[in-house]
Amino acid sequence: MANTVATEDFEAARRRIANVAVRTGLHRIGAEVFAEAGMEAPPFELYVKAESEQPIGSFKLRGAYNMIASMVEQGPSAAERGFITYSSGNHAQGVAYAARAVGAKAVIVMPGNAPMVKREATAALGAEIVLVGNASSDRKRKAEELAERFGYAIIPPYDDLRIIAGQGTCGLEIMEQLAEATGKPAGEDVLVLSPVSGGGLLSGTATAIKLTSHGVKVWGAEPELAADAKESFETKTLVEWPAEKTTRTIGDGLRTQSLGQLNFEHVLKYVDGIVTVSEEEIFAATRFLLRSTKLVPEPSGAVTLAAALFHADALPKAERVVVIMSGGNIETELKSKLMAEIAQV
Repeated sequence: MANTVATEDFEAARRRIANVAVRTGLHRIGAEVFAEAGMEAPPFELYVKAESEQPIGSFKLRGAYNMIASMVEQGPSAAERGFITYSSGNHAQGVAYAARAVGAKAVIVMPGNAPMVKREATAALGAEIVLVGNASSDRKRKAEELAERFGYAIIPPYDDLRIIAGQGTCGLEIMEQLAEATGKPAGEDVLVLSPVSGGGLLSGTATAIKLTSHGVKVWGAEPELAADAKESFETKTLVEWPAEKTTRTIGDGLRTQSLGQLNFEHVLKYVDGIVTVSEEEIFAATRFLLRSTKLVPEPSGAVTLAAALFHADALPKAERVVVIMSGGNIETELKSKLMAEIAQV
């Protein structure tokens, strides 16, 4: 690979992950759904790309398996050494699942505030878990220390071309599924919204779409309380926010303190903009999906719907809008709380 991901890298990733990751659904949310919820339908066709349908409940399996499988293809030494990563939850499960698929050990460095549902799911996949402080820099540092001591191969959450290529397969599927659903290829009438934290999904999706389609707009969405990506994009300088700020958001999968360097380069080249949403809007979007659809989102995955519903004026006009629901690993207590609130309406 060169310093950026090319079309052939995405196609190779798609072939590599085909028997492990699934082609998740693209679900239309029609005007009648909004009417039943007592809401005004948006002035565009709305589609949800449900990455919650992956075996681990999030998109992270795409990149994790693509990187691990590509390393194993080069020889057995990587699997023999074992793999290590640092993650708040979804990437942890992706690495654990992928390592198990190739018969290798997985060690996951997680923050102490990682949702219990994600910690338990990671452990259930056979991974060894090491807990550290809440800052993303803390877990990265610990993973590097353990890798040096024990020889593990590091699988970074986002800052690697193989990770970007794997995540970008989501974008390839969206373009194909839109054409299948509407009978016409995606073009200038389409806007795709991706959550952004470290930038793996956004950079991969945007790059894959821009290399294979013409005129489609791709934007990122993130919480106002963790808006380092928006600041980086607008200043064209990679900035880092302190953990005390980013950990305030309910979107636990979006608390990374900065974009990865490779991800940032792809974002600057292929992404059209980044919009932020409030905590209240994230909750509202999560409640809407729980109440009105069969989809179960985690808050991190609902930021894109929040952007589409509440910040249309900040986004480019489009006839068809696709929001990537990046995951569905919601805390049991939070889901129960939101369902109780829905019942009271």
